Amino acid sequence: MAEFTGERVIPGQVDVDLLNEHVARYTFAARLARGKRVLDAGCGAGYGSAELARQAWSVVGTDISADALEFARGHYTLPNLRFEQSSCTALPHPAGCFDLVVAFEVIEHLEQWREFLLEARRVLASSGQLIVSTPNKLYYTESRGAGGANPFHVHEFDFAEFAGELRAVFPYVSLFLENHVEGVTFQPHEPGYTAEVRVDAGEPVPDESHFFVAVCAHRPQVGNPTFVYVPRAANVLRERERHIAKLEAELRQKDEWLDQAQRDLAEFDREHQKLLAMFRAQTEELKTSNTWAQGLSRELDEVRAILVREQEEARAQAEGYEAKVRELEEDVRAKAQWALDMEAHFSAELENARQELARAVEALHRIEQEFEERTAWALRLEEEGRKLDERLSMYRASRWVRLGRRIGLGPVVPTS
Repeated sequence: MAEFTGERVIPGQVDVDLLNEHVARYTFAARLARGKRVLDAGCGAGYGSAELARQAWSVVGTDISADALEFARGHYTLPNLRFEQSSCTALPHPAGCFDLVVAFEVIEHLEQWREFLLEARRVLASSGQLIVSTPNKLYYTESRGAGGANPFHVHEFDFAEFAGELRAVFPYVSLFLENHVEGVTFQPHEPGYTAEVRVDAGEPVPDESHFFVAVCAHRPQVGNPTFVYVPRAANVLRERERHIAKLEAELRQKDEWLDQAQRDLAEFDREHQKLLAMFRAQTEELKTSNTWAQGLSRELDEVRAILVREQEEARAQAEGYEAKVRELEEDVRAKAQWALDMEAHFSAELENARQELARAVEALHRIEQEFEERTAWALRLEEEGRKLDERLSMYRASRWVRLGRRIGLGPVVPTS
C-alpha cells in the first residue's frame, strides 16, 4: 500500500477536508472534460483521473512515481482510463493529441516548471485547455507557521507571479480563487437533480485565497461561472464535533504521555543518583588504585636500580676473572716454553758432554730431580687452571650473567 508522506494525497490516509480540496478541483475540471481526450499530469494516486474518466472520452494519468502508479492501477480500473510513468517536463506524446490537460498541485513540485508549461502547450490541440492549480504562497507560508516550508515544494507562487508566468505561455488565461469555505445546505430528503447556489457578493482577494486555479487556452474562453462543490462529507458541525472529540482524545493521550514521562523522569532521576553514587565510589576506588600503582612503580624503580648495580658488580667481577685467567694462561705458556727450552738445552749438553757422562751423572740426577719438581709444579699449575675453568663455567651459568645476556648487558665471556 502507498504511504502518505505529505507529497501526494492518498484517499483513506488523509483528513477528509484535505481530500475534499483535491477532489473539488477534479470536479471543477470534469465539467470541461466531457467527450474530450484528457491528460492528468502528475496524477498521483489516480483518484482524480478516475473522476475525469467519468466524463471524458479517454484519460491518461501520468506520474513519475512508480509506487503512486501501482496504487492507481490497483484501485481505479475503467475502460477509458490508463496510467503511465513519465516526467511532466518530457511527455511521451505527439503534439496536439489532447483536448484537456489538468495539473493540480504539480507545478510547485517541479524545478523546471516553465518547461512543463511549454510541454502542456505542445501536447494540447489548438482548441485545447490547460487547467493548473497551485497553493497561494502568501497564505500557505502563513498557515504553516512554525512548521516551516514544505520540503516537497521547489517553487511557490503568489498571485501576480502565477498569472504572469501563465500568460507568458498562453494568450488567454482565466483565473479562479479556490477557498475552503463554510456554508449551509438545504437538501431535500428525496434525491433531487437541481441545485440553487447563492454566493454572497464580495470582492475576491487573491492574497487571502487558499489556492489559485487557472484555465489556459490558445483561444478566447466564454464565461467564468462561480463553481461550488459540496462534498458528501460536508456536514461542518458533525466534522467539527468529530474533530473536537479527536482532539480531546489526543489531549488525554498526551496527558497520559506526560504523566508517564514524569514518572519516567522520576525513575530516571533515581537511576541517575544511583549511577552518580556508583561513579563516586568508582572514583575513590580509582584513586586508591592509582596510589597503589604509584607505590608499585616506585618499588619497581628501586628493583631496577638494584639490578643495575648488581649487573655492574658482576661485570666488574667477570672482567677481573678474565684478567686473572689471561694472566694464568700467559704464565702457563711461558713456563711451558721454558720447559721446552730447558729440554733442548739439556739435550745439547748431553750431546756435548757425552764424554763427561761419568762426571755429569751426579749432576744429571740433580737436574732430573729438579725437572721432576718443576713438572710437579706445572701439574699443580695445570690443576689450578682447571679449577679456574670450572669457576669460569659456573660464572657463565650464573643467573645474573644469563640475565645480562638477554637484556644486552655485561661482558661477552669466551666459551673456550
